[in-house]
Amino acid sequence: MPDAFADAMNVLTGPTPPHSALAGPIIQALPVTGIAISTLGDFLGNETVSASDDTAARLDELQFDLGEGPCWDAFGTMRPVLEPNIRQKPNGVWPAFSDAIQNQEIGALYAFPLFVGPLKLGAMDLYSVEPKPFSDLHTRQCAAFASVVSRLILHRALERVGTDRDGDALPESRFSRRIIHQATGMVLAQLDLPPDEARLVIEAHSFATGRSMQEIAEDIVDRRLNFSMSDTGIEESP
Repeated sequence: MPDAFADAMNVLTGPTPPHSALAGPIIQALPVTGIAISTLGDFLGNETVSASDDTAARLDELQFDLGEGPCWDAFGTMRPVLEPNIRQKPNGVWPAFSDAIQNQEIGALYAFPLFVGPLKLGAMDLYSVEPKPFSDLHTRQCAAFASVVSRLILHRALERVGTDRDGDALPESRFSRRIIHQATGMVLAQLDLPPDEARLVIEAHSFATGRSMQEIAEDIVDRRLNFSMSDTGIEESP
């Protein structure tokens, strides 16, 4: 029996598909009508990265315009938002968004946060024409998809700006390599991430703050910057 989840994962983790194609493999593996993947917030801006259909893209657009909806809740809490019956028994309270989708054929909505470590990137939202619950299996699978998509989006965002930030490139000195390696180990311990993702967190914070990776690494090693998750987010000393 074909394993649609494994097939989709192979596509996403193989030769990298273009941004616009990210939703395609995922929708083949889940019992939903449509999917949209978007970035949210100040870090990467509000933008639909990939959508399986016009309705999915419109749901993103409405949430951008109104500033509320399941995607924003998933993004803010960094937890899935599951609405198996959005019309009759909604769990979330989004008066403007709920009113805006009254004429849409949408029975259920689900949103999963996109993040790498403490970096909030956006959300992946899925809709079904008919109301239906999301099983525990599909919830776990969707969270796994969101994790892979998060890394792809962050990698590509950093690649786009890499050529424009040559002035911030890390000097090729032994000290610089050592302190980046040391800081990566500290972030790895703080967030329980593999080494490549821990370094990616440092690189992303460098991009977001307009500072070099060496400067960020020095702050981490000197314990002025701590990426451990807390209610207030990243801890940074003045």
